[in-house]
Amino acid sequence: MERKDEDTVLEYIIKNYTSVLKEPVGFIHYPFIDPGSVYDGNVWDWDTYWCVYGLKSLCERNDERLTTTTEISEESLWEYAKGNIRNFLDNQMDDGYIPMMIENKDLTEPYLNTQHKNGILMNMHKPFLCQQIELISSWVGDYGWITESMDQIDRYFECYDRYYFNNNCGLYVWRDDIMIGMDNDPASFGRPKSSTANIFLNSFMVMELKSAANIYNKVGMPGKAEIIMAKRERLIKSIHDECYDTRDGFFYSVDVDIKTRKFDWFHQGLGVFWKTLPIRIGVWSGFLPMYAGFATEDEAAHLVEHYHDDVEFGSEFGLTTLDKREKMFNLEATNNPSNWLGPVWLVANYCVFRGMLNYGYVDEAREICIRSLALLGNDIRKTGCMHEYYDPFTGEPIVNGGFINWNMLVLNMAEELKKYAD
Repeated sequence: MERKDEDTVLEYIIKNYTSVLKEPVGFIHYPFIDPGSVYDGNVWDWDTYWCVYGLKSLCERNDERLTTTTEISEESLWEYAKGNIRNFLDNQMDDGYIPMMIENKDLTEPYLNTQHKNGILMNMHKPFLCQQIELISSWVGDYGWITESMDQIDRYFECYDRYYFNNNCGLYVWRDDIMIGMDNDPASFGRPKSSTANIFLNSFMVMELKSAANIYNKVGMPGKAEIIMAKRERLIKSIHDECYDTRDGFFYSVDVDIKTRKFDWFHQGLGVFWKTLPIRIGVWSGFLPMYAGFATEDEAAHLVEHYHDDVEFGSEFGLTTLDKREKMFNLEATNNPSNWLGPVWLVANYCVFRGMLNYGYVDEAREICIRSLALLGNDIRKTGCMHEYYDPFTGEPIVNGGFINWNMLVLNMAEELKKYAD
């Protein structure tokens, strides 16, 4: 069944992947890639990264159907991928702010930029800018195309440090709960502004800093690469100190709104000396330190125990995005926010899969791959398409048929398992 499912998904993606390739429109001045489905025509930050990630792997298969089915060459795909980056840098503001999304609407500039100009600080481009630049450059075999934009990358990190870094605990925080990727992650959703250092944000920032250092080295700026790597090491230490819970053996997001609130004589004694409080909610992003590669071997072993505990994240279709025991567990079909309170999302499956492979847990990685292939294979055979997220108990699609984007990562899983075995 595994081979059949892989063939089903591969054939579907080969026939449909060109639907996510879009031409310039409005103030989106360069070709770009969108996720498909209801997100047609908009440029999204981490979505474009994963789509490029999947397309690169697809091209590396050298399947003749890629060229016989469509007239899109690999070189043409490079231009769409580079266009993602160029569109975001084209809409960067003077203080370094880059929006998380550029919409195709009758506007003069992205909505988030307008808000920023009006003094309303919102979240900025998730830490996938440098990851995507490095991904594209390794695919193309050239870093020269980004050299002239290095000052913009500098300002991008300066903006993150200026508005979203909590100096007290050494972690990055979400400004609010808008467009955070995992839209209604209860560790951030509905909470006060700038109060949550989310493990999702900080784990991917560890990877972003490493990609930035690699880019700086490739373009002949080793001094800046060293500075970035030192910052990365400090961030990793802060994550271990503040986000890893030794009692539970799990990584949590943390509340950073911690201070002694002096109102009268009663608060003159021992004050708050801890920097954060754990938000002990079991979210799939607690596995991300394995994907990012900074979990210790002991921490990884504890995370694998959580993976095997069926009462927590276990599902015949991968992982639930929220521990099933949490009172927020919910499977409703919803957009804006999308629902990450339990449904199976392929991007979560992939990140946990890759984390398992990183630490040598091959059987666990294979299990996630097989279950993910079966989920999408069955969906395509039943409905003729893939969907955005799925019911973890039945495997039935919940919402948004025609979604492609990171669903392509199921093919990455299959290929990466083969390469690991070789």
